[in-house]
Amino acid sequence: MRVFLTGATGFIGSAVVPELLKAGHEVVGMTRSDAGAEALTAAGARVHRGTLEDVDSLRRGAAEADGVIHVAFDHDFSRFVENCEKDRRAIAALGSALTGSNRPMIITSGTGMGSRGHGKPATEDVFDASHPNPRIASELAGQTLLEMGINLSVVRLPQVHNTLKQGLITPLIDIARQKGVSAYLGEGLNRWPAGHLLDVARLYRLALERAEPGARYNAVGEEGIESRAIAEALGRGLNLPVVSVSPEQASEHFGWMAMFVGMNMSASSAATQTKLGWHPTGPSLLADLNAMSYAI
Repeated sequence: MRVFLTGATGFIGSAVVPELLKAGHEVVGMTRSDAGAEALTAAGARVHRGTLEDVDSLRRGAAEADGVIHVAFDHDFSRFVENCEKDRRAIAALGSALTGSNRPMIITSGTGMGSRGHGKPATEDVFDASHPNPRIASELAGQTLLEMGINLSVVRLPQVHNTLKQGLITPLIDIARQKGVSAYLGEGLNRWPAGHLLDVARLYRLALERAEPGARYNAVGEEGIESRAIAEALGRGLNLPVVSVSPEQASEHFGWMAMFVGMNMSASSAATQTKLGWHPTGPSLLADLNAMSYAI
């Protein structure tokens, strides 16, 4: 099928492009830059000029496609609430172009949206419309489209990693460099889920091909890695001491990341694996952190 892919030159999108092409799909990738256009052409994809802010360009791209995968997101987490609202508008625009058809649309959310509370792993069957995380805006926008008859499903992301980037861990590396220590909060027992980039890209393809309205998938290869173990891996890589930071010191030390560092975000992908036959095979998060280059 002809797939319109937002975020096609980003960290995740650039892995989804070859995954789709290898499976015989045609990819139309959205980009705002000449460099992005060149990269898409070199990869074998078609180019669609547009931005997340330009809802008309989003509609045009979706209108000409057999299916849509939306992975673009503004990752300036210091403006997280604003960027979640931007994503809501983008999802609404993309979906409006699919009205009256059964063409599949895959949107992106976070595994935390499936939290069961009380330290239990997040699961695919949980949808809490009143979830306090601003990223719920994406799934609420998707729910509205579902109720309009759009064939929409959701891929929920953990910390997506390879040896170049690792989700929220990448800004933790910058903070560690700035502060001269690799830190974790309290005892460091809270856990973050993870998924290798290539496993995640494969999941997007499988979700598109399955095209099940209302389905939610957790792109999780590892249910949870303790934050202390992550900080220790960063300490080894950066040759920095590893320290505990108290909750009272969190804002001063971590800045905007303070809202995330103490979260217990473990998540299961058992239902996803059973439904799609998706079985993660990529390296673990700690393996990638241990193998990466920390040279600036």
